[in-house]
Amino acid sequence: MKLTLKKIILFAVLLLIFSGLKAQVILRGDDLKDTARLKRAQVVAAIIQPPDTVLIVRHKPIVIMPPFVFTSKRQQDKYNKLVYNVRKVWPYAQIIKRVYRQLEDSLKKLPDEEQKKAFIKGQEKILRAQFEDQLIRLTITQGRILIKLVDRETGSTTYEVLKELKGSFNAFLFQGIARLFGSNLKSEYDALDEDRMIEDIIVKIENGML
Repeated sequence: MKLTLKKIILFAVLLLIFSGLKAQVILRGDDLKDTARLKRAQVVAAIIQPPDTVLIVRHKPIVIMPPFVFTSKRQQDKYNKLVYNVRKVWPYAQIIKRVYRQLEDSLKKLPDEEQKKAFIKGQEKILRAQFEDQLIRLTITQGRILIKLVDRETGSTTYEVLKELKGSFNAFLFQGIARLFGSNLKSEYDALDEDRMIEDIIVKIENGML
């Protein structure tokens, strides 16, 4: 089926109408005595215009993305492999984002550098115990994607994150090791060009399309 702009707009409107109507059951009178229904109920704002009641429901944006058009099976296979790799490392990128923000908040509350270093060392030990075995199983390609996603999720390159938390020497050391394996901890995420396909995959993952 050819996907035209008109069809995309129509599909989006239908989704909005359906998602807005499917849960709009108003409880009145004896219905309010049904505790089972009350537990499933959702409180929403409404505008009463007798004889009608207009519900005001907020919905997360619905993303409509056209599929990639592949010119060859080889290109499609490459995309499918990228989907697999992105889905493999995406959870780790989310964990890094959460931990990085928590570390930033915690470090702001510590008075001196010695306490900050001790805190970082303790957190590193915990994270190693939880994730080291999983992370060392990542392929070089998956590692490169994860490096990119760190920049996407934190706003800082992996090198900058390491430099902030572990110091310039450690950042330099890990960068040297990464370069031996053809990776670059200073890699920045480019959603509009170089990493456009990765961005497409992530948006689809976030919206339950993959």
